[in-house]
This record gives sequence, structure tokens and C-alpha cells, in this order.
Amino acid sequence: MNTERPLVEVRDVARWFDVSAPWLERVLARKPRTMLRAVDGVSFSIRKGETLALVGESGCGKSTIARLLVGLYPLTRGTITFDGEPLSNMEGPNGLAMRKRLQMIFQDPYASLNPRWRVGRIIAEPMLAHTKLSADERAQRVDVLLTQVGLHPSDQSRYPHQFSGGQRQRISIARALAVNPEFLVCDEPTSALDVSVQAQVLNIMKDLQRRLGLTYLFISHNLAVVHHVADRVGVMYLGRIVEIADRDALFENPQHPYTRMLLSAIPNMSGDGGRRTPVAGEVPNPLNPPSGCTFHPRCPFARDLCQVESPATVTHGTTQVACHGVAQGWPMQG
Repeated sequence: MNTERPLVEVRDVARWFDVSAPWLERVLARKPRTMLRAVDGVSFSIRKGETLALVGESGCGKSTIARLLVGLYPLTRGTITFDGEPLSNMEGPNGLAMRKRLQMIFQDPYASLNPRWRVGRIIAEPMLAHTKLSADERAQRVDVLLTQVGLHPSDQSRYPHQFSGGQRQRISIARALAVNPEFLVCDEPTSALDVSVQAQVLNIMKDLQRRLGLTYLFISHNLAVVHHVADRVGVMYLGRIVEIADRDALFENPQHPYTRMLLSAIPNMSGDGGRRTPVAGEVPNPLNPPSGCTFHPRCPFARDLCQVESPATVTHGTTQVACHGVAQGWPMQG
């Protein structure tokens, strides 16, 4: 058993957003506040050097978790620790050193780079905040970073619009690595790219992880990509993690009915005649989620208990799963 302390620990984390009508309208109509529970009671840990992937349908809370981890959103409840230190300590003089150790790669390479800045300035910007390098030293560091992500040092003088989407995402990766972080939060970093370009970027990220000892939280809705990069996988549904397991265990023997549903929807490319099974139903309105287990309206194995009681997370083999059926051993075939 690995007893090493996790690099990242997330415990009972929640992030609610107030989406109420304007104050006067609420007062006149006597309406209560309306809260969107984007993340509601999520717990997981990430060991140093591994990749944990979070998957799920759009709106399940994956990107909210990403932003919580890098301090872009405050917590409503719960704790996040990085190398034993609470991320609440990111404010103040000690926070700068902690922020240097974790960085983020955003989803859209077209929106995440300043179009008015040259690439050299974009990549060097984090160094101004976190290091005391001279201008020449920063330029040399940018040369090294561009080479590491498969670009040429001469690209320093070009603007983002002169690059393709895949090249822009390489620039984003170089910027994230500028201050030698230990942990990268990757929010769907390849979803805006062509399939062939996705593979190139993913291979660069895996190579950098191996050479630099990086730890990744990798967020995606593409299960094929997740299978390629992840060591462990967490499956999210309506703001909660319903299953978390080692990659191979999850893909070969999924426990939660929602995980099974997602995997059965992957197109079959083997030519053996197998057909994909469309995902049943639609994600409920997160402003008015179902009672009990929020997946029960779409679950073919749901019973009365599922409608009234939210399932606790239990350990089933090497898998942690939140499902009444798994916990109580209900037959769930088909």
C-alpha cells in the first residue's frame, strides 16, 4: 500500500453560486434565494506524479473543480490542501510561493492568450510575478520552454494569431511551465483541437510529465483521451463524484450504472459488429436536482430507496462508488 502523503487532497468540497433574481424582484414576489450547487460534497486525492482524470457530461461540475483548485473561485464548504498546506493560505505573502507550484492550462487556446502580446512576453509573464530573473534570463528560459513543447525559439517574436490551434495550446503549456510548477490543472486542454493534433499535444504532455515529474488533474468528456492519459479516473454527475477507480479497473469493470452508461456510448471501432448504446435521458436541471440519488431518473436499476436517500460512498474492491445497488449487492445486469 502506498502510504506517501497525497500531493493534493480535496475533502467535502462544495461551491454554490447565487443565481437568484434581483433583490427587489425577490422581495416583491417573496421569493427565496436560488442557489446552483455546481459542486456539492466532492472528495478525492492525487498522488505526486500521477494523472487523475475527471469525466462526465457537460455541466457536471468538472471545470468548477478546476477553478477551485487554482483559487479562481472561493470554497463554499470543505478543504483543499496542497502538499499538506491549505489552499486558503494562497492569500498573503506565503501565497505567492504556493501559487508558483500549481498552474492551469485552459480549454480554449484562442481565448487564453493575449492577442496583443508576442509569444515571448506571454510565456515570460509568470516569471515577472514569481522569479527575479533578468530580461536575458527570462528570454533564455522562454527559448528552453518553446523547445520543450516542440516549437522554435524564434517563435518568441510572433503573435498568437500566427499559430494554429495546436501550436497555441503548446504555447499555453509552455506558459504554465514557466515557473517550474509541480501540479498542472488541465481543463479539457485538447477538446478544441482536431483529433490528430490532440494526439500530438497529449504525447507532449505525457513526455513532459515523465521528464519533469509533473502531477496532473486532467478534465475531459472524451473517454478515449482519458484512457490514454489517466492513471485514475473520477466520474462526476450533477456536482458529485459517483465513482473513482484505477483507469483499467474502471474501463474493464465499471461499477456505477452511470459509468456503465458512459462507457457503452463509446463508438465501437473494432469492426466486430458491436453497436454503441446512446446515453439514456438527459441531465436534470441542476437548479432543481432529483431527490435521493440524483441519477435515479435515468438509472435502469433504481429502486424506491434511490428516490429518497442519497447514497454514501463505499469502497468496492479498488473502486470507490456512490450507489445503493453496489453497496447492497443488488443484481445489476444488462
